[in-house]
Amino acid sequence: MPDAAAAVAAYARDVQALRDEIGRVIVGQAPVVDAAILALFAGGHLLLEGAPGTGKTLLVRTLASALDLDLGRIQCTPDLMPADVVGTYLVEERDGRREFTFRQGPVFAHLVLADEVNRATPKTQSALLEAMQEHQVTAGGKTFALPDPFVVLATINPIEMEGTYPLPEAQLDRFLLKVLVPGPSPAEIEAILDRTTGAAIPQARRVLDGERVRAMRALAREVPLGSRVRAWIARLVAATRPDAKEAGPLVKRYVRYGASARAAQALALGGKHLALAAGRAAVARDDVRTLAHAALRHRIVLSFEAEAEGIAPDALVDEALDRAGKG
Repeated sequence: MPDAAAAVAAYARDVQALRDEIGRVIVGQAPVVDAAILALFAGGHLLLEGAPGTGKTLLVRTLASALDLDLGRIQCTPDLMPADVVGTYLVEERDGRREFTFRQGPVFAHLVLADEVNRATPKTQSALLEAMQEHQVTAGGKTFALPDPFVVLATINPIEMEGTYPLPEAQLDRFLLKVLVPGPSPAEIEAILDRTTGAAIPQARRVLDGERVRAMRALAREVPLGSRVRAWIARLVAATRPDAKEAGPLVKRYVRYGASARAAQALALGGKHLALAAGRAAVARDDVRTLAHAALRHRIVLSFEAEAEGIAPDALVDEALDRAGKG
């Protein structure tokens, strides 16, 4: 990398500036904030699972303001149609002639919040997830490119599950990370009240822009992944598969299907960002270990026995980490 030391230092400085600016508005939730920043610079999408009122919408809005990026919001409901997400053609009259004009949907934004994505029907979910994968949408036989950067932050409410459409495993796999959003502590609730019930509510200021985000993404791609770290990632992902020799007894008993190659890509790309954010130009095993639960928990398909016994995916990731470390 040209001027590698200066580029790494600038990356770490800009990530910290973004983190600090978001921290002026968002109380607590440091792991969630860090995951959103990671998804942005690693070029992936983020799935957030948490109860209402935990600041998910405010986080996305604050991130967009701090980066001066467009924000789109999709409130997912059972009657939401694919055209409501990607856009539709309208008939307009011009100079006495009728013409079809494409009206872009909310997915045409740099940051897209898909609220309660599991309330949308499978057909609408597929339209959104196709846009996530291809970074483009097709309507009326024409293809329209989405903005760059393009990041979807989707939320799931684990409390009200009636009338929902759980995301299929293949679609869950398209999210770089899945983060569990905890409720605020008493001290954090006090801070929230202090910030949000006074005369002046804090607003995020711009600290970066789209051009800088694209440059930082490109830099993260250039970070080398050492052969030992690469081999460790491969062992870790294999240890989530019940038919692999690396798998432990819990995985063999409770897992139907383990993580895919996309999980390895998520660990590698996320590790590169974490290395740069820490001021290093090489990925360490601890960078990957930090990401393991968020990158793997939604990619492990549990058996019926595991669900009946209340086995959590994170417990299986713990075993996979232990098995990978022995290789």
